[in-house]
Amino acid sequence: MAAIEGLLPSSSYRLILVLHMLATSVMVGVIWFVQHVHYPLKRFVEEAAFVDYERQHIDRTGHVVGVPMLAEAALAVLLVIDPTIHGQPAIAWLGFVLLVLIWMSTAVFQVPQHHILSSGFDRRAHRRLVNSNWVRTVLWTARGILSVILLLGA
Repeated sequence: MAAIEGLLPSSSYRLILVLHMLATSVMVGVIWFVQHVHYPLKRFVEEAAFVDYERQHIDRTGHVVGVPMLAEAALAVLLVIDPTIHGQPAIAWLGFVLLVLIWMSTAVFQVPQHHILSSGFDRRAHRRLVNSNWVRTVLWTARGILSVILLLGA
């Protein structure tokens, strides 16, 4: 991705950095809740109700994370394309790479486990879901820290 400086007026830079930090922070909060509360509790859902529970989880989670994830992605791309917004291209690139890894982890690890669980509780799939989600938890936490660094350093 080539840098294109000055895409936006400098008066909008702080707002962009604040929105980026907010979108990332929402996802950091969600991922920690999911990792420590929501995913572990799946094993306590009664078998007869589990398929409906998992479908509801997928639908409702999508409603909660859809907008913040898309906003975070769009803003991360913008921060890489226009480094004049923050003056810290290495931090912006690192944050972008972490976000790509998060999305890859979601596609490669979490989505397949949810697919298995949507047919009924599977102890192995559940364990894989909880364990593999630590990747996203750590990466999103790192992104949260980087988003603050970008904001404070601008």
